[in-house]
Amino acid sequence: MALLPGAVLAEDAPKGLVGGQALVGKIGDQAQLSQTELPVIVGNIINVLLGFLGIVLLGYLLYAGFLWMTAGGDEENVKKAKDMIKNAIIGLVIIVAAFAISSFVLQALVTATAS
Repeated sequence: MALLPGAVLAEDAPKGLVGGQALVGKIGDQAQLSQTELPVIVGNIINVLLGFLGIVLLGYLLYAGFLWMTAGGDEENVKKAKDMIKNAIIGLVIIVAAFAISSFVLQALVTATAS
């Protein structure tokens, strides 16, 4: 057991600490883990997912624009590109609406649980 921290290149707890409990408390305070509420964590996860969807939407729009520019006058490819752009704009509206609704609901949860 005494060699285990050396095997994983871990550091022992400083002398004078029983089991490193005081160190764990300081690390938790520095990371602000004990002060973060569940609605805030869920809100952050939702914001990251919606941001990722925005990036996917941007790629979809760029691909549709590329198809339109390389259609070479082919009406079928132009129609396909226009439909993709229309769908991307509808997706943008849905993502913005989802962001607004989730922000409102999570703010209401934080306000309701703060008391």
